[in-house]
Amino acid sequence: MGECIFCKIANKEIPSEIIYKDDIIVAFKDINPVAPVHILFIPKVHIDSLNKIGDENKNLIGHMFVKIREIAEKLGIADDGYRVVNNCGSFGGQVVGHIHFHLIGGRQLQWPPG
Repeated sequence: MGECIFCKIANKEIPSEIIYKDDIIVAFKDINPVAPVHILFIPKVHIDSLNKIGDENKNLIGHMFVKIREIAEKLGIADDGYRVVNNCGSFGGQVVGHIHFHLIGGRQLQWPPG
């Protein structure tokens, strides 16, 4: 996965504003935020998309969602609300071929999103 930008961020080959990291995930600020809080959560292991998630990834994905909630609380957006977004495939708007979740909040969000 040498050309994957998110793998490079996870491996510290490309600098980013890291919000959280541990042995299996990294969270960093989106470079093109759509709200006051816009954090990307990625696994350190390369997984192309949600379509590639299997039983072997249940703990990883569960861990990621727990950390999303914790970061939302830490950033003070949990009580007012926030959105967690995963874009899957080209019609879903996925631009980077590495599964990731957007934590978006800090303002009133609109619906439908797109």
